[in-house]
Amino acid sequence: MPQLSGSGEPLRVHDSASGTVRTVQPQSPARLYVCGITPYDATHLGHAATYLTFDLLQRVWLDGHLDVVYVQNVTDVDEPLLERAARDGVHWEDLAAREIDLFRQDMEALRILAPAHYVGAVEGIPEDVDSIRSLLANGAAYRIPVSAAEGAVQAQAQDVYLDLSGQPTFGEVSHLSRAQMLEVFGERGGDPDRQGKRDALDPLLWRAAREDEPSWPGESLGAGRPGWHIECSTIALTYLGMRFDVQGGGTDLIFPHHEMSAVQATALTGEQPFARAYVHQAMVGYQGEKMSKSKGNLVLVSALLRDGVDPMVIRLALLAHHYRTPWEWTDQDLVAAAQRWSAWLVAASQADETEEVSDLETRTVQQIRARLADDLDAPGAVAAVDAWAAAATAGLPVSRAVPSAVDALLGLDLLS
Repeated sequence: MPQLSGSGEPLRVHDSASGTVRTVQPQSPARLYVCGITPYDATHLGHAATYLTFDLLQRVWLDGHLDVVYVQNVTDVDEPLLERAARDGVHWEDLAAREIDLFRQDMEALRILAPAHYVGAVEGIPEDVDSIRSLLANGAAYRIPVSAAEGAVQAQAQDVYLDLSGQPTFGEVSHLSRAQMLEVFGERGGDPDRQGKRDALDPLLWRAAREDEPSWPGESLGAGRPGWHIECSTIALTYLGMRFDVQGGGTDLIFPHHEMSAVQATALTGEQPFARAYVHQAMVGYQGEKMSKSKGNLVLVSALLRDGVDPMVIRLALLAHHYRTPWEWTDQDLVAAAQRWSAWLVAASQADETEEVSDLETRTVQQIRARLADDLDAPGAVAAVDAWAAAATAGLPVSRAVPSAVDALLGLDLLS
């Protein structure tokens, strides 16, 4: 990321937990945790929009001369991954490795800055085991026996759940009613009908080993594997600690995933909040529905790249939409982005390294910084560059100031 003269403004973002736009001006290092993919299919544009949003956030912090510790997980063992591997007749680890590699290639093509720590759920299992044993020891969790008829592969097998009745902070992230929680809990990885649970919403912490499922040693927990939410709780605590600055992801993660991750961390540490702010990317639609792997209505980044689409055009198409506004992808998004990118390239081709920076260029860089600092207003920043490109094409002498800012702040390489 090029270093620009001066410094960006303090970042203001919409915090889902409070429902307000707040200034998030951390001490250095700034700490960011973004939930990663479950690698059972290729990266689609909904994923790309999410990771682009937090790429912009990291760039604003870096432009403000903050060090950034960015952690992203990958859920490299989970039911959807196991089901897809069984369907396709491949080993689940091979499927995960293939899709993780493709995801990282897609992110590199889109010039997404890499996280400082990219952590697989599997490698975090020892910390998960320690955390779950601690929750059992302090009375925050309970066990449910699993019989051989339910697929248990060892005697006295037990699943472990968090007891939400003892967690007064539950609900402080999503602010959903119980009815609203129950409406989506099952379809978003929960098991509300599990017999023996004290409450339908109690989240799974440890799943005892079942037939034909991978498992790991759990010490006193017995063999098994962790639940989805505790993986993120422990990874965040290990690499960032409590009260880190921003928890990020798509809006579909607000409940149950971010809610449960936070309440589990509080139950484990006795501290709150888990994150100081929760920032969520709105859903990207396609053909009238949310773009998702489960629905199969995907526009894949890798497919666009194979078709010869410039990755900078893909990135610019995504930047044309504000992260908090749901939108639907159409072919016109690429057409408009290609036209815009062509106009910007023409303007940037006139850049002279020795040219004095004009007042318009100085204002343009300030506008890019200001728009991104104001709740990551990428469309506003793009509009500022449009105005500069029009002026440059009309004859304004062009320095490298704006192309450098576009590279540093919007992640678009105009000078190669």
